[in-house]
Amino acid sequence: MKFAIFGTGGVGGYFGGKLAQAGDDVTFIARDGHLSAIREHGLRVESINGDFTVKPAQATDDPASIGAVDYVLVCVKGWQLPDAIEQMKPLVGKQTTVLWLGNGIEGTDMVVEAFGRERSIGGLCRISSFVGGAGVIRHVGVSPSIAFGELDRSQSPRVEALRAAFARFADVRVEVPADIHVTMWEKFIFIAAVSGVGTVTRQTIGGYRSIPETRALLIAALDETAALGRARGVALDADVTKRILANIDAAATGVVPSMQKDMTEGRPSELETQTGYVTRLGRALGIATPAHDFIYAALLPQEKKARGAN
Repeated sequence: MKFAIFGTGGVGGYFGGKLAQAGDDVTFIARDGHLSAIREHGLRVESINGDFTVKPAQATDDPASIGAVDYVLVCVKGWQLPDAIEQMKPLVGKQTTVLWLGNGIEGTDMVVEAFGRERSIGGLCRISSFVGGAGVIRHVGVSPSIAFGELDRSQSPRVEALRAAFARFADVRVEVPADIHVTMWEKFIFIAAVSGVGTVTRQTIGGYRSIPETRALLIAALDETAALGRARGVALDADVTKRILANIDAAATGVVPSMQKDMTEGRPSELETQTGYVTRLGRALGIATPAHDFIYAALLPQEKKARGAN
């Protein structure tokens, strides 16, 4: 199968690297020094599950030079997605499937709007990884997993083919849920809460979950997002927030989500596509989201500063 990895960061570099290592036709879309290093030295993945190098590695900054592929794995952050959609259009032919693996719900909606459901599936991944230098991906935590499925909840050959591609890797958990919307929203409930509360408190997960006042804020954030998912018709079970909170309590104390890392280091972040999406959807549906409203208001000035706004 022919893959294009749009965004060769921690997610795209790792999962695309596994596919390329297995012999699939994979082209990495990257930029600047990262692109040059991949072309010259290959893509190096330093992983807690074992290091490997894809060499030679196919890489470019020009999607039009690749042509139509079987699958586009879109591994950019939510705020980067509108530009990515425009750039990836030469990759998408009549038989192409596009899968966005970023955090949030809006991104999949944007992919569907751009390419139609006939060329889109829903999905998500779990991994703690990042670019550790030009041409280097560092996987430092979380057992890698990837889940995807048809948005109409049907079974399909394209989903099965992708499942089989990832099932070759003993160190990657691959899942095709019966309802991908439930799985996507469960991750979003988690990531929107820990990203927002972690960033506004400037604490790791072990810090804010153990203090009654910030734990209450965390629980409120979980409950608000779950209410929005149910209002959107997602079949979330009654105990979903309790299960997610149990997972938060079981997580390593030092966990820091990518949005928190970006904001802490003064970079543009996914504030709008995580916390901001919750507040906007709450207003649209007439559902109060006071916890997320507070987090968004507290963080918005910092986000504007990172983006060069006054």
